[in-house]
Amino acid sequence: MNSPKRTVLLYISLLIAALWSCNRNAQWEGQEPVKKVSTETVPIQLQYKGTFDLGAGMYMSNEFEGARLNGVARTNDTLITVLITPENSPINMSPWYAFQLWSDYPRDIYVKLSYPKDASHRYQPKVSTDGMKWLALDSASFQDTTMHLSVGPDTMWISAQELITSNHVDQWMRGLESRSYIKRDTIGISHEGRPVNLLKIGESDDQRMIMVISRQHPPEVPGFLAMQAFVETLCADTKLAAEFRSKYNTYVVPVANPDGVYHGHWRHNRGGVDLNRDWEDFNQPETSAIRDFMKEKSRSAGNKFYFGVDFHSTQEDIYYTIGPELEGNMPGLVPELIEATAQEFPDYTPNIKPRSEEDARITSTSFLFFEFGAEALTFEIGDHTPRDFIHRKGEVAATKLMELMLK
Repeated sequence: MNSPKRTVLLYISLLIAALWSCNRNAQWEGQEPVKKVSTETVPIQLQYKGTFDLGAGMYMSNEFEGARLNGVARTNDTLITVLITPENSPINMSPWYAFQLWSDYPRDIYVKLSYPKDASHRYQPKVSTDGMKWLALDSASFQDTTMHLSVGPDTMWISAQELITSNHVDQWMRGLESRSYIKRDTIGISHEGRPVNLLKIGESDDQRMIMVISRQHPPEVPGFLAMQAFVETLCADTKLAAEFRSKYNTYVVPVANPDGVYHGHWRHNRGGVDLNRDWEDFNQPETSAIRDFMKEKSRSAGNKFYFGVDFHSTQEDIYYTIGPELEGNMPGLVPELIEATAQEFPDYTPNIKPRSEEDARITSTSFLFFEFGAEALTFEIGDHTPRDFIHRKGEVAATKLMELMLK
């Protein structure tokens, strides 16, 4: 017969197991309510760019677009410590890093990522031999912010996510605009004079429009990859896409923060501001350019934006939506789109978080809805979501959107 003490211990063990199981299966709750912050331009700290001779025939470099390497030291014969700091603060703690590494002769080394004390590691390292094809470093080779690497004379690229620079995006846009129904334009200029590029997809008269935004936050590459698949599906040579383009024009800003992408920022633009907090005051040239473009398009009688989507990435896949009680130019579109997309993925339950009254109306999604009546959605992809699933999810979302908007 069990003693009272053993019975209590058994009960506690079962309770802990049940709570752990519930927690494991619970969906991520997403971010806290969005608060209003100042978006006035403030200084940033530019990183020193160069090739660093670490001695003993080892070298590192941040002399490329998108690099982030703020300091480096060879701690001993086999350990290199890399300092990663943000462009300014306060800032969302999502440290981006990207650097090159090589050695005069083959050897095994360790590279430790060092962040400011209030920052925590977010991105599992990706490795490349050419800056184009990337593989995630396996868990056995990366523990406690320290990488175990085999290096040699050939350059090794290390990055927080796949490195997608303005050159990569430009090549992608050039490939799309070879089609007669796709045009490229520049709608604004960043702090440092880089173009805020726009793609127009469609052959309609702007009576019906949708808006697509990506890369407000430079490191959020998974969101950009979903946007690519989404846009390519709208551009496809299919009967559905052709019919959609005949009735709706789609406008796409693939990189809303070109300076931040160029400098390898954690989150902000060259003005030291989180652009996705500047959709009320419009203190930054990038958000102002998109606002002015949309207002100009809406001036003609009958011209409406029916849908708007902003692609991001975060800890896990999640949709941030407008409250379901609020109706825009096509009521019910967003929940129907999320449900229709989810039905294509067995055993997939979408994580949906409507914006509440506590959220300040300072994000792109709020702007799209409250300024233009566009049914709006923040489409967030998890940092570690498998790339084939990202592509499929973007593709399916675009297909379902076209079907729903053509009904």
